[in-house]
Amino acid sequence: MFGMKAKKILIVSCVFPPEPVVSGILSYDIAIELALKNNVTVISPLPTRPFGVDYSHHTNQNQPPFTHEILTSFTSPKSNLIARIKESFSFGRESSKFLYANKNNIEIIYANTWPIFAQFLLVKTAKKLKIPIILNVQDIYPESLITKLPKMIGSVVRFLTLPIDRFVLNNVQKVIAISQNMKDYLVSKRHLNHSDIKVIRNWQNDELFTNHCQQNVNRSDKFTFMYLGSINPSAGVDLLIKSFASANINNSKLIIAGDGSDKIKCIKLSENYLCDIEFIEVNVKDVPKIQAKADVLLLSLKKGVGKTASPSKLLAYMFSKKTIIASVDIDSDSARIINESKAGWVVEPGDIDMLASVMSETSLIAKSELELKGESGFNYAKKNLSKKKNLDQMVDLILNIH
Repeated sequence: MFGMKAKKILIVSCVFPPEPVVSGILSYDIAIELALKNNVTVISPLPTRPFGVDYSHHTNQNQPPFTHEILTSFTSPKSNLIARIKESFSFGRESSKFLYANKNNIEIIYANTWPIFAQFLLVKTAKKLKIPIILNVQDIYPESLITKLPKMIGSVVRFLTLPIDRFVLNNVQKVIAISQNMKDYLVSKRHLNHSDIKVIRNWQNDELFTNHCQQNVNRSDKFTFMYLGSINPSAGVDLLIKSFASANINNSKLIIAGDGSDKIKCIKLSENYLCDIEFIEVNVKDVPKIQAKADVLLLSLKKGVGKTASPSKLLAYMFSKKTIIASVDIDSDSARIINESKAGWVVEPGDIDMLASVMSETSLIAKSELELKGESGFNYAKKNLSKKKNLDQMVDLILNIH
């Protein structure tokens, strides 16, 4: 960046701190880094995630070195298809208005915004105003949506929205994919050139984990499995509960940490079993301390989801130096990372018996061996998945787009 003229950069982010959402934290990190030598403006909706959190009395204690504009768009923190469509359209419309009103003060746009309509309206406007735009794709739509819908409805949704997604991806200067699998899929299914897509992984603030003193954490006497993350339909937390109950491991417990649309359903499911299953709330700053209480961390994704998604919780797991058991597609990016790093075990999604068997076997492994696997995953993450490496790539890409 040395000697480079300061640029006027707009960051469009559908979530943003104080929301403890990975996408929002990424946008914040990017804004902070770019603002060191550039004029940065961030636009986002009112904070509403996760559902049920009240931000009305939140105040920013530290004045950020960038401008933050909160747009008055409709928000839908609760998972409801029609409301989420309205939310996407509304934020896209307000983002478009902002572009028109401030077009002379925007040279580059970095966008991590709601699919499909918010992306479409933003990209359409940027194209008309001839402002280069970089689009960060966190999930591939409509595919991610279709997996949650009845087959016939899913076919209609695909027919109606796929052309919109193709327009979006073919009218930005660069697409950011969060995994190699996602890039390969977009090249194959959206007919993009390899050069149009840059793989930059989501990151975690590894310093939060490496600076955390695990010796001060109160650990349970029971062998503890833990899932920490969003409890939503694609996460397959119900599978973890059923597998843990089926394993019936003596002196063991399962902690499920987080919130999401399936939480109540999972709590009710757990009440059918006599085993020790505990649900806890999570504050993002407490993630390292909470994960330090686990012997093994669990990751699950419904069949097919992992082929285009790369859950950020995997990085947090690896930075916690914990052994990982993952129930994900064998050919997924997550499976490849776990296998390459020798951080744990991968089983096919949906196989309760196999997952229960691996849980049982893992509980019998010497603590020293589990620690070696955790250390191996940590070393891999530091080398390949660190915040510094990926944030540097992101900033360099944004500053050199034209």
